[in-house]
Amino acid sequence: MRPAGIAIALTAFLCFAQTPVRKPAQPPASTSGNAATLQAAEALWTAGEFESANNLFKALVAAYPDNAQYRVRWGQLFAERFAPNEAVKLYQEALEIDPKNAQAYLATADVLVEEFNPKAGEAADKALEIDPKLYHAYEIKARMALEDDDHKKAAEEADAALKIEPTALGAIAIHTALDLLDDKESTWAPKLANRAKGFALIAHLMVLNRRYEEGIAYYRKAIAAEPTLWTAHAQLGVNLMRLGREEEARLELELSYTNHFRDAATVNSLRLMDTYKDFDTFTTPVSILKMNKKESAALRPYFEAELLRAMAVYEKKYEFKLKKPVQLEVYPNHEDFAVRTMGLPGLGALGVTFNDVVAMDSPSGRTPGEFHWAGTLWHELSHVYILTLTNYRVPRWFTEGVAVHEESATNADWGDRVTPSIITAIRDKKLLPVAKIDRGFVHPSYPSQVIVSYYQAGRICDYIAKRWGEKKLLDIAHQFAKNRPTVDVLRDELGMEPEAFDKDFLAEVDKETAVTVKNFEVWTKSLAELNKMAREAEPNTEEIMKKGRELETLYPDYVEAGNAYVVVAQACMKKGDKACALTEYEKYSKQGGRDSAPVFELSKLLDEAGRKKEAAAALERLLYISPLDQQLHPKLAELALATGQPDKAAREYAVQLALKPIDMAGAHYNLARALNAQGLKDKAREEAFNALEAAPDFRPAQKLLLELSGEGPKP
Repeated sequence: MRPAGIAIALTAFLCFAQTPVRKPAQPPASTSGNAATLQAAEALWTAGEFESANNLFKALVAAYPDNAQYRVRWGQLFAERFAPNEAVKLYQEALEIDPKNAQAYLATADVLVEEFNPKAGEAADKALEIDPKLYHAYEIKARMALEDDDHKKAAEEADAALKIEPTALGAIAIHTALDLLDDKESTWAPKLANRAKGFALIAHLMVLNRRYEEGIAYYRKAIAAEPTLWTAHAQLGVNLMRLGREEEARLELELSYTNHFRDAATVNSLRLMDTYKDFDTFTTPVSILKMNKKESAALRPYFEAELLRAMAVYEKKYEFKLKKPVQLEVYPNHEDFAVRTMGLPGLGALGVTFNDVVAMDSPSGRTPGEFHWAGTLWHELSHVYILTLTNYRVPRWFTEGVAVHEESATNADWGDRVTPSIITAIRDKKLLPVAKIDRGFVHPSYPSQVIVSYYQAGRICDYIAKRWGEKKLLDIAHQFAKNRPTVDVLRDELGMEPEAFDKDFLAEVDKETAVTVKNFEVWTKSLAELNKMAREAEPNTEEIMKKGRELETLYPDYVEAGNAYVVVAQACMKKGDKACALTEYEKYSKQGGRDSAPVFELSKLLDEAGRKKEAAAALERLLYISPLDQQLHPKLAELALATGQPDKAAREYAVQLALKPIDMAGAHYNLARALNAQGLKDKAREEAFNALEAAPDFRPAQKLLLELSGEGPKP
């Protein structure tokens, strides 16, 4: 779920200069020859001659293949020079040579913690098992606990580090961050002694807790303490960019790049900013919309209207008015969007919110049918309101849970369905206690846990709204605004201990999913059989319909590839039973199915049945899923004209024109028809002229122009 940045060749990394972040003790030398080589490699490293240092380490390892520590040290060069995978590979080779090499485990933990990999904790534990004096391992564990919102454990692990080394900078920084997150004046801050890397770690931890302004302030402190700490310059630039402060962001990023600090975040952020010239900006008193020029004309009518509608709903629902306009950035290139999320944990790969700036994928950046852009917009905009009204003092699970809840609250078929991976997690009792659910977003212990955590958080908020009323979610948000922990808030607002809440909530989940969970293996096997039957040269349609409908009852939420609804509908059509097919396609649409082909079939059948308004409503669902589909807009426009909605027809024909269809003359003519139906004769005349400009002999346009000029028969 966390998108990766654009890879850059390792050989390019090694020639760039950077102030070393942290250097563990150097390995012992066994002979004067290798000692001299090692010292030379270290000296080159310190001097910023990374390629030369790399060559010497390579020679050392070749000459002394059984020396594990040389591989560890070489790996640390790779880790510092933006090649973590190569570093971990060397650490693993070192452990194969020396399974008791504590430094190899510690160095592995150092890399993995940056990737929010839960195995960082295991590596840190292994290092401590071998060498209990490695206090940095406790610092890593403290950082992970803080990222999981477990402040008590974070303090305990930091204390363990300080017991070994009273000046441990990471531990002091973590204690300081804990105080800041609790809105306390920190007694630990003076112990930082103006050490830049401590300020930078605090900044990083504040950013992870969505307190971007405080993070930016601490990156500035780090730079003031050590002006050549390019990591801090780069991260300051990244976070300024996230908040839309592009001019200063570029200055910091270019300063880092010029001084040869060129990690993926720096390079990719600069590349992204270079593409901003390709974007259009549209403003209203409350919004700023940025879209790529290639698709802004086609998408703006939908995105801007939905953004303003969502803001109006949330303003009323949350009883809160934003003081600044919301900035929405829509990226047609998913990798550009991914740059916005680099270095952050637990993010869905569709949208991200930074204070009042929302960045998200464009429908063109995703495979058609897999992305509901309006649901994503409402999800992210909910973050803007919840984070702002709580002053960014809200646990991750709640803000994500409310956002997931809002998707379905807006429209029942907008939210994501219960996926097989979620069913498996429920079956295997992998849902986390509410007091520890943040861990599932930040340090997932199995591949689908981030997805499962989004589901669980959303269902918790659904459950609270159902049992205590929608207003209770706002009451809870106001309690979090006071910087209170989840346990206390739930106890006071719901009158329950967290353990009792977990028991009731999980019982509700089990009740709702019991049939699917119980029959999941049978359903999985039977669905494969159903699709195999449907592919036969002469399928048994009666058997397919019977078996498919049984599967629908076992797992009604499943609307992905090979789902039973569409298989049964197609069998109905082969049998010649359109009423049966219509029923199945309706069920598919109601359950939130997003494949355009079945939805087009549904609309066609509804139209043929004389249910034109419902046919139009079916197609309108696709505007939120595949708005760049060329065939969608003229079909919807014709239905709009047939149901007396010329304004909607004009919008759809205008979008069709923006998508540059092959028949430009026909598109201009159709827009003229819709404008004429609205009574906008001057605009209609202009479009009729445009049609004739594209195709001078286009008779329908000639006829319409005569009618509009009063020289022909009335329409």
